Amino acid sequence: MSHNWKKILVSPSETVRSALKIIDQQALKLAIVVGEDDQLLGTVSDGDIRRAILSDASLEDDISTVMYRQPTTADVGMTRESLLGLMEKKELHAIPILNNGQVVGLETLHGLLQKTQYDNPVFLMAGGFGTRLKPLTDKCPKPLLKVGERPILETVILSFIRSGFTNFYISTHYLPEMIHAAIGDGSKWGVNVQYIHEDTPLGTGGALGLLPDDLPDLPVIVMNGDVLTKINFEELLSFHTKQNSKATMCVREFDYQVPFGVVEAEDNKITGLVEKPTYRFHVNAGIYVIDKEIVADVAKNECLDMPALFESLIGNNAHVFPFHEYWLDIGRMDDFKRAQVDILTLGL
Repeated sequence: MSHNWKKILVSPSETVRSALKIIDQQALKLAIVVGEDDQLLGTVSDGDIRRAILSDASLEDDISTVMYRQPTTADVGMTRESLLGLMEKKELHAIPILNNGQVVGLETLHGLLQKTQYDNPVFLMAGGFGTRLKPLTDKCPKPLLKVGERPILETVILSFIRSGFTNFYISTHYLPEMIHAAIGDGSKWGVNVQYIHEDTPLGTGGALGLLPDDLPDLPVIVMNGDVLTKINFEELLSFHTKQNSKATMCVREFDYQVPFGVVEAEDNKITGLVEKPTYRFHVNAGIYVIDKEIVADVAKNECLDMPALFESLIGNNAHVFPFHEYWLDIGRMDDFKRAQVDILTLGL
């Protein structure tokens, strides 16, 4: 997706002259006219402006008077292949990407043709009971709770698809038939989705032992199915490879401020005083990259948590990948409510 798309957003009251300058400066051959909350109103190309001027429009007119009000757009979930087909059919070089009418990106033909595709399996953990979100999860698995207009799990899958991943596995336990029905086999997005069912809960890492033996000889990205994030998956894989890591854990910096003055003492003698100190920690973000050989070592139906797996690899090429992009683990009701607000501006 074009990284400069926000620079071509213009308000309907901007002048034709101003929009023309933006089109010229950004070299995307397009300006996108948006209203409140970036709702799409129309698009303007240099060709639209030329035709308007030939019809006696002024460079000082509002851009809304010359914009094209019914441009071709694409939904945020549209696959690369569908986008390319749409561009070919319409003979377009760029298409605004919408989420419920809100502009959340711009795909260009050049960008789509250059996008790397990854064969790495993506393993999404979706078997938990979501007990902290009761009563919402009494009859619905947590990954299917809607944030905005989509289930959490669908949003997660679409974020991987936009990054070039096509090979998905989903672990299930609680209400698996609902997840199967909602997500399907991935064909609606042009990808492949397979399911791994845990007859009994195996912990956050035990389902690795149920993955098929014929996985490609590539690192597996493992992620909790209830995490919203803007992490760069390509950078994560690159880091894992460059570090020659066997297992990489994504971590976030967490600050904790002690609300009192801390007294340091030895043998009942005061050695120091620190007023309300702040301590910083790296916390597990629920996103991992695991080499296939490590996955293969997890026994079938072995109960195993991810922290225990990483603890067993300490001193054996296990690494942390600190990242600063948006991240939200939807574990509590407050997190779920926050996600409903955040999704409006994330472009996920």
